[in-house]
Amino acid sequence: MSTMPSREREALRTWFERSATRRGRTVSIDPLPGDASSRRYYRIRVRGDSFVGMRVPPFQDVGEQLPFIQVQKHLHKLGVSVPQIFDIDARRGLILLSDLGDETLLKRLERVSKKRDQLIWFKRAIDLMLAMQISATRNTTPIDAYGLYFDEEKLMWEVAFTFAHFYGGYLARNIPGKELKLLEAYFQWICKQLASREWYFTHRDYHSRNIMIAGSDLYMIDFQDARLGCSQYDLASLLRDSYYQLDDDVVYELVEYYLDRKEKIEGRRENRREYARVFDLMSIQRNFKAIGSFASFYMKRQDVRYLKFIGNTFENIRKNLLKFSELDELRCLLYRYYYF
Repeated sequence: MSTMPSREREALRTWFERSATRRGRTVSIDPLPGDASSRRYYRIRVRGDSFVGMRVPPFQDVGEQLPFIQVQKHLHKLGVSVPQIFDIDARRGLILLSDLGDETLLKRLERVSKKRDQLIWFKRAIDLMLAMQISATRNTTPIDAYGLYFDEEKLMWEVAFTFAHFYGGYLARNIPGKELKLLEAYFQWICKQLASREWYFTHRDYHSRNIMIAGSDLYMIDFQDARLGCSQYDLASLLRDSYYQLDDDVVYELVEYYLDRKEKIEGRRENRREYARVFDLMSIQRNFKAIGSFASFYMKRQDVRYLKFIGNTFENIRKNLLKFSELDELRCLLYRYYYF
């Protein structure tokens, strides 16, 4: 755990005690391990209770229109399990949150040895995702997320991001223009199909590290990048996670569970075969973007922590591309410039 400068510690202590004196005097303020973003987190303990302080760049220009606050308030109002916000200081870039502990779904899965228990946890994560997906799709509110889309342009931007940061940056591959255009054309075909689906509210980064287990309940975090996209987006993020590998038979069993629940809530049937086909295409695009993110963390700030997940993520892409004979050339080109 990193240490915190005394000036920063005292600034946090002063802010907390001024804004929440009814909770008692601060006992300790300790840095928490961060995620891949520039946000910083601290556990603030008082007698008999604790909170999490999140520090972001000052946001007094937008105030409570900050996407994190917008989405949190919307989901909380809909009854979706998200951390509570107790206080906000936009000038200092501070947000005081409920303390959900330290156990992510990924940490809990480390202790799982039976398929049955694995299925239980993933089904619960799917239930939480559906609670957000269906309720937030049906109940809109004037926040930024409803004006943002995983349309063809955005999906292709993510593809270009990976070519730039992974192939062009981390691997330093010089892909000839003719082959690069061919790669882009194949991804354009994939993204066009994904963008043509019905829009749903999506978390944007719903995986085992962004699901907390507190007591007997699951909570979603890091939802600030929410936008509208196909319903397979978050499902692919969860079941084709870069951090935790599920066998394909388990993946499709969970896809069936998701569809059973979704159909029951919505009162209409899905074409199961077509849904699974689009899910696999979404997995290819989603995993490709994840690789770009991992490479960019290294290229931009020499953060090596995520490089170890590239191999498994690329293997996910390769296995899913094998299901589409029409994408054989894409698979071969990606493979060639990755391994050779």
